[in-house]
Amino acid sequence: MIVGGGGHGLATAHYLAANHGITDVAVVEAGWIGGGNTARNTTIIRSDYLLNASFELKNFALGIWAELTRELNFNLMYEPRGYVDLAHSDGELEHFTLRANAMRLRGAEASILSGAALKTRVPELDLTGEKRFPVVGALVQEAGGVVRHDAVAWGFARRAGGAGVHIFQNCPATGIEIENGRIAAVRTPLGRIACGQALISVAGASSAVAALAGIELPIQSINVQACVTEPVKPALDAVVNYNSGLSYVSQTAKGEFVLGGATDGYNSYARRGSFERIEDTLARAVQILPFLSRLRLMRHWSGTADISMDGNALVGRTPVEGLMINAGWGYAGFKATPAVGWCMAELLATGRLPDLLVPFALDRFETGAEQPDAGLGPYPWLH
Repeated sequence: MIVGGGGHGLATAHYLAANHGITDVAVVEAGWIGGGNTARNTTIIRSDYLLNASFELKNFALGIWAELTRELNFNLMYEPRGYVDLAHSDGELEHFTLRANAMRLRGAEASILSGAALKTRVPELDLTGEKRFPVVGALVQEAGGVVRHDAVAWGFARRAGGAGVHIFQNCPATGIEIENGRIAAVRTPLGRIACGQALISVAGASSAVAALAGIELPIQSINVQACVTEPVKPALDAVVNYNSGLSYVSQTAKGEFVLGGATDGYNSYARRGSFERIEDTLARAVQILPFLSRLRLMRHWSGTADISMDGNALVGRTPVEGLMINAGWGYAGFKATPAVGWCMAELLATGRLPDLLVPFALDRFETGAEQPDAGLGPYPWLH
């Protein structure tokens, strides 16, 4: 059983079939496949992380993204257009340099640009005049970029379904049955489904579903918003991230500019917008890319990010035998999609926890093995 028909859940189903020949799998999704956080993210992929655990998993995913369109025979619109992470002080740029050096030592490409070199890489940037948060340089990962989010869900679902996996939409998990400390079944409006193993992979609702099994997760659920402008001709060939207060910008294949920012700052399951957060995001984006001020917004939306106290994911086994968890990804979930699916499929199929997942164990807050990495997004309690 896989509870959650988003990118991670469907990727796990696909790799169970493709890598391990296991197709006796049911995926249940409360809404429609890919309609949760998979549909609400801003499609960015990258692996510019400092700590080994975060980097290795995201970099493994980055390698899979490059070949996934061919593997799934489905156009995911993968575009390695480059990820430009702006630094606003000499101290921040020094930290970025440390991160870039760590990436290069582990075999990834990364560069530090400032002044004319940064202006050449992103000509649209306004680096002139007095600014509250001046841009002094940037970490650039050219392998970073974007992938079409709904195509990811559909591509994985089509291959998994074609292999024999059963996918049920509009079918939420309403109960989890445990017998003698082991998972026995998942209850749904369509009936009871007995199972030997189950995976909870429901970004935005992780705490609520885990509670069905009596598990309390150390995460907070916080609203995150994004917006999109009217479409125009191509004007920006990279993903640009403004770090002070956070505002990240990219242009879609249709010409729209997608913008995202920081969390709302308070716990909530309500997926609704806030003019205050949108205003903060736009003010920062317009500072570095002034031409955006002439565009009109078409729509904005929000999603619910599950964030742990060290800002990293909770992945692997739970205290209930046979029940696995995949939660707490915050801002970092989409980019890790194929790697998480690959590794979770291995855990479910073989019972062995892959090395890439070991650092993200649920019990790390008890053992003191937290993973407070940089490059994850605006988690104020980490600073």
